[in-house]
Amino acid sequence: MTNRIEIKDVFWRREQKIILKDINWTVRQGEHWAILGLNGSGKTTLLNMITGYLWPTQGEISVLGQQYGTVDLREMRKRIGWVSSSFQERIHPNEKAQHLVISGLHASIGLFDNPSEEHIQKAVQLMETLGCGHLIDRGYQTCSQGEKQKLLIARALMASPELLILDEACNGLDILSRESLLQAIAKLAKQEDAPTLLYVTHHVEEILPEFTHTLLLRRGSVFAEGRTNEVITGERLSALFETPVQVDWRNQRAWLSLL
Repeated sequence: MTNRIEIKDVFWRREQKIILKDINWTVRQGEHWAILGLNGSGKTTLLNMITGYLWPTQGEISVLGQQYGTVDLREMRKRIGWVSSSFQERIHPNEKAQHLVISGLHASIGLFDNPSEEHIQKAVQLMETLGCGHLIDRGYQTCSQGEKQKLLIARALMASPELLILDEACNGLDILSRESLLQAIAKLAKQEDAPTLLYVTHHVEEILPEFTHTLLLRRGSVFAEGRTNEVITGERLSALFETPVQVDWRNQRAWLSLL
């Protein structure tokens, strides 16, 4: 089974402060992972390592079978999609929904050429898959927060990435919008040709059954990792969060409450 991500003995220091410490983590073909940790646990730094925007002080990183340091990172990034709500601020408010999606083909902000019929059809198909096909010809600023996130995921899928990072995708959504977006992500994960998914969050209830494995980070170190149903337990999360919590499983999802 091919390893999609392999991180060996990785440290990252900034101004004498250790941000990531002794990270060892492997993502295999066919696995989808959730990455869970409190703010400041090192989640974003780890993502920047995986996408080649930060370089480890020590250790080795291989992504999609390519060892960093021996490969053109600009070419690698074409194989990786990254969806973050912070990207929304860079989009022109009047951008048409389907044009935003198509712009993902070249990772541009806006379209500079007339799209081909083939690309338009692919964009429409992705929008339909993610439950936002009704947004065709809508201006971006008129879309709800949840709709905007679906469009950004469709945009990231336009270039057919082999790895898709969803970085706190449900941030700022109300419960109905959140569940609608999570349903769309679940549908995507079930597709035969789905990319490997990394879902970054600090909310346990967002970890869908489709995320077969979970990585727990605390203070820049791997606290635990493995199959989700074995990692997400009351005892383990109480230790992770350093406060007593209870985990209840409903519909194959974990729900957290303070004790």
